[in-house]
Amino acid sequence: MRTVGRSTAALLLTLVAILALVAGCSPASGPLGTPSSPAPTGDASVALPSGDATPGATVAVTATPVPSLASPSAAASASPPPLVAPTATPTPAPSGTTIVRAYFVLGSFTNNAGLVPVLREIPATTGVATAAIRQLIAGPKSNELGARPAMYTTVPSSTKLLGLTIKGGVATVNLSSEFESGLNVAIGDARYAQVVYTLTQFPTVSSVLVQVEGMPRNTPGSRDGYTVYLPGIFVDRPAWGAAAGNPARVTGIANVFEATFRAQIKDANGKVLADKQVMASCGTGCLGDFTATIAYTVSKAQWGTLRVFDLSAKDGSPQYVTEYPVWLTPAG
Repeated sequence: MRTVGRSTAALLLTLVAILALVAGCSPASGPLGTPSSPAPTGDASVALPSGDATPGATVAVTATPVPSLASPSAAASASPPPLVAPTATPTPAPSGTTIVRAYFVLGSFTNNAGLVPVLREIPATTGVATAAIRQLIAGPKSNELGARPAMYTTVPSSTKLLGLTIKGGVATVNLSSEFESGLNVAIGDARYAQVVYTLTQFPTVSSVLVQVEGMPRNTPGSRDGYTVYLPGIFVDRPAWGAAAGNPARVTGIANVFEATFRAQIKDANGKVLADKQVMASCGTGCLGDFTATIAYTVSKAQWGTLRVFDLSAKDGSPQYVTEYPVWLTPAG
């Protein structure tokens, strides 16, 4: 894996974003889906859902830059079922739907492009790792491509998944030759980073080996090897377009001055409902974990915005800004 600085990687990702935007994008055309939980299974490649929830019925929103998003159903607050031990008897085919994550690249107006998680509702399956990779290959949806800032991907949609196995914490994913189509220095290892982050969402996967037509293309890599492709403040939960909860629980990692930054929640009209200083476990040159609980008040459920940023020590201007839509609900 090549080693590059985070600022260099951000510039390269920005260049790719410009190329993606030139190709054109279209507005959203449908709801994100309703939250659900996967059927219990003993399959080692299956993990419980993250707690993220996707929206259901369509809601008219005027202030958000993402059109035609949808409101979550009552199932958004449901707890996931526990895993059960495998038995010798055949397991019935799963029914309903489940939620997986794919990691795409979110553009930035402050030179802070980087990976973000998005949710995908799929028919229930015991092979959620395979399903997650298929969703990654499918790429961002129209409302994500048309957002401001826009989302994009470095993974060609012509890529075919040839195989996926998980053993001893290592996921080996075999992809067709199309995966390497257009691969150049501007894309770098961001393509591998998207695959690694998508597969390591599952607790049974700690590292990922990427193969192309059966030939290894990297050494088994963990998330730690691809942090250069994250924004300065990386929010892993809630995902882009997910229900935030109330209070919102915001988690991720950051590399900011003195390990502190700010997190805001805005309503559908852009009004700041909450503004909180957050402290990571490490900063000023090192990555630190953070978890913040942010309470806010809204009279009715609506689309709002989660915004995280740092203030420049030089002039106090916002930097490392990441913002995207989240679903807000009244407390209680």
